[in-house]
Amino acid sequence: MSKNGTGRRRSELLVPLTAIFVGLLFGAVLMILTGTNPLTAYAALIRGCFGSWADLSETSVYVTPLIFTGLSLAIAYKAGLFNIGAEGQLIVGMVAAAIVGVAGTGLPRIIHLPLTIISGALAGALWGAVPGYLKAKLGVHEVVNSIMMNYIALYLSHYLVTGPIKDPKVIAPYSREIADSAKLTRFFGGFGSSYRFNSGIFIAVAAVVVIYLLLYKTPLGYEIRAVGNNPDAARYAGISVSRSVLSSMLLAGAMAGLAGAVQVCAIQYKFLDLFAFEGFGLDGIAVALVAKGNPIGVLGSASLFGILQRGSQMMQGIAHVPKQVAGIVQAVVVFMVAAEGLTEGWLRIPGLVRRRLAGRSGREDAR
Repeated sequence: MSKNGTGRRRSELLVPLTAIFVGLLFGAVLMILTGTNPLTAYAALIRGCFGSWADLSETSVYVTPLIFTGLSLAIAYKAGLFNIGAEGQLIVGMVAAAIVGVAGTGLPRIIHLPLTIISGALAGALWGAVPGYLKAKLGVHEVVNSIMMNYIALYLSHYLVTGPIKDPKVIAPYSREIADSAKLTRFFGGFGSSYRFNSGIFIAVAAVVVIYLLLYKTPLGYEIRAVGNNPDAARYAGISVSRSVLSSMLLAGAMAGLAGAVQVCAIQYKFLDLFAFEGFGLDGIAVALVAKGNPIGVLGSASLFGILQRGSQMMQGIAHVPKQVAGIVQAVVVFMVAAEGLTEGWLRIPGLVRRRLAGRSGREDAR
């Protein structure tokens, strides 16, 4: 590996790290202004995430869906698309998994569990294919289409869970509980355990590896990245732009659908009405942005945002810091990463880090 390549990778790592440092520093300043000790608050955040096995288990529950939705946005990002429809794809993935998890009762676990998870991925892929097809064939902007698909998924799921798939034994808008044969393993205490750490986290990590290999080691991945970098040049080189766009949205939808399926199979065991739901699909935008669209980077950024979301509850309980402070820290991190190219004032920090490293590696190559 050339020194220039090493310097580039070092700069890609330092930009988000600098953004995280500035975000935490900004949060500390806010706490000081409101009369709170930031050291106490951040200690509470760490304790809330890693203080016990139960805390660590809950942290994994927050991180797992963010990995999937971060991957969903990262795939689309590599194709030059903005898959804001991950939220709707996640919802239909949950619905599909909840339906198959009940309908397949009686099947052996070795068949029922994979079938339930795959059904969620397929539902998400089909939901993502709609804006993908409209973009590829008609040139309609994917953001507008995917936002509309989010609303369709939201209202459709609300109709289903208050009608056709509703559990008649409860008043609340819940679907029936899926069969044990469709549930992912919880490692401490079985299906009814309060420790919700489960095998879904390993599926998420495996998905990171698969998507990384697909994007960087296969012809399809090369075509997707080429279209994202310059669709006109890719078309001139003989790459089908429409096929790459549609493929990327299918993959992106499948990842978001997987998030929904794992949520049903490992955490909820049923579909809960998500009316007015704001969750992991939208958070995946921030995860992918901080990761710069890199599947491996998604692991780190999803962990960061999951830790902030989980730890903010302990910050509020112990240090009496509003949990919105963690949201502000997330927003500053995203803002710093997005603003790395700006050249005015203090916003130059991430860009300067990148340019200094690039210049240093260039001088090393010259020597």
